[in-house]
Amino acid sequence: MLGSYWTTAGPVEVFRGREWSLFDWRDRCAQAARVGLRGLGLWHADLEHQLEQRSLAEIRQIFQDHGLETLELEFLDGWYLDKGTEDRAASDSRRALLFEAAAELGAHHIKVGNIFGVHCEISKLAERFAELCADAAKRHDAPITYELISTDLNANTLDRAIEVVRGAEGVNGGLTLDTWHLAKLGIAPEDLRRIPRQYVTYVELSDGMSHNMSDLMEEAVRHRQLPGEGEFDLEGYIAVLQDLGYGGPWGVEVLSDRLRALPITEIFSRTWQTASAQF
Repeated sequence: MLGSYWTTAGPVEVFRGREWSLFDWRDRCAQAARVGLRGLGLWHADLEHQLEQRSLAEIRQIFQDHGLETLELEFLDGWYLDKGTEDRAASDSRRALLFEAAAELGAHHIKVGNIFGVHCEISKLAERFAELCADAAKRHDAPITYELISTDLNANTLDRAIEVVRGAEGVNGGLTLDTWHLAKLGIAPEDLRRIPRQYVTYVELSDGMSHNMSDLMEEAVRHRQLPGEGEFDLEGYIAVLQDLGYGGPWGVEVLSDRLRALPITEIFSRTWQTASAQF
């Protein structure tokens, strides 16, 4: 079980302000170890903030000193854009940071995608994803995972997402399956059987309501619910994925104003208790 960054970061401002956590990395690692989590996630802005105070080697040492094993790095967007543009240059700069960190920290994976729904043809996405994976393979061992996201206007079905990652030939590229996005896209647990097993690289657990709020992005970053506290069939998703042979880490990805407002001890305790209860 892995506590994703947005779940464990506390009172951050997602996509709109200070994204780095006020909880020190050492405290997050200590809380994860206390409750039984085996790993944590780092968002690029938090990583940049930490590097103002400590090195990658120190970040890794703190993580390992607390007996933690599985580290997630996120998030790379814009990698599908044409070279020579300002946004692609910013993406390439972030790519360099995440790739260096993946190599030094021994990351389990790097999560990528298209959060804000920038238009890009599927064939182009697949080509650029394969290029991204090839570049990654030269620099670290962490696979690149494309997240199936409800606000992604291009790869927002299982078939399209599979098409994107197929170009990497399953060597170091695959999918991140988040139960919140799966449910919002109308993808039922049994539908997951259509995904070739080698493409299921990482799974995230998150609950919510079956009906949509008027602003889906706002709902995604402020109103998710802890596992078992919403209306999604989390046990169904877990059962199918286990039946398919998924044996990787289970991330808990809950972006919630209510959760972020809690003390650090309660955030970690509730994350572990609710997620582990689904098994």
